[in-house]
Amino acid sequence: MRILITGGAGQLGTALQTELTQHELFAIDLPEVDITDREALFTAVSTTAPDLIIHTAAYTNVDGCARDPELAYKVNGLGTQNVALACQKFNVEMVHISTNEVFAGDNPAGYEEWMPRNPKNPYGRSKAAAEAHVQNLLARYYIVRPAWFFSPLGRNFIHAILERARKTGQVRVVTDEIGNPTYANDLAVAIGQLIETQQYGIYHFVNTGSCSRWEFANEILRLAGLTEVVNTPILGKEFKRPSTPPPFGALHNIAGKAIGIELRPWQLALEDYMAQYVLQNTK
Repeated sequence: MRILITGGAGQLGTALQTELTQHELFAIDLPEVDITDREALFTAVSTTAPDLIIHTAAYTNVDGCARDPELAYKVNGLGTQNVALACQKFNVEMVHISTNEVFAGDNPAGYEEWMPRNPKNPYGRSKAAAEAHVQNLLARYYIVRPAWFFSPLGRNFIHAILERARKTGQVRVVTDEIGNPTYANDLAVAIGQLIETQQYGIYHFVNTGSCSRWEFANEILRLAGLTEVVNTPILGKEFKRPSTPPPFGALHNIAGKAIGIELRPWQLALEDYMAQYVLQNTK
């Protein structure tokens, strides 16, 4: 299969290029191709002639989206609309990477794939708009929602916790934000399995199980051997930030599990990630 990956230099784009080696891959990213430039995007799609586009490119700085909602929509909404229009024009299947933040997070039981979108922050609204564009324009699409994404590239929650712990000997982490840590490498494997099925639709691909940010931090500290670090539980209202994340953002993988695609427990994924990319660097 010929696959074009938008956001090819990003965390998931990089993981996909490592995982999907049995396919013929083409990756695009800034500055060469801007997904908000429809003409440039169409040229890239026409030139590469893919069978499938995996659309990972997005503005994922949640607080940045809160500060500039117009930019959030331009990249995440309009950019995704352009990708969907390219798929429509050139008869290409699409995988769109979304987020758990398309939900309000007011359901303590968490969210299944078919529940209605109801985002509460600009990032979530821009990604909900992106999903709507895909669904309105295409018939052959997969919408994949991960949460609490982490990978070896870039800065993430794990790096932030370890940096603060080693610098100050203490951290303060919220207990009233629930989600699913999701390892980029595991997500890439699941997407690779999904695109072979032609079972189009919406999928929640997260590592199995959910936790609070505070519980996530505790496990990070334990695996790093930093059990003496004080992890003080706090409420979200004590941690001021421009964006408001969904308090109960846990996703349930019902659709993927039904066709045999399930990611391992988040604790095992985190242990693997820490052993390979974090603890190796501290020896």
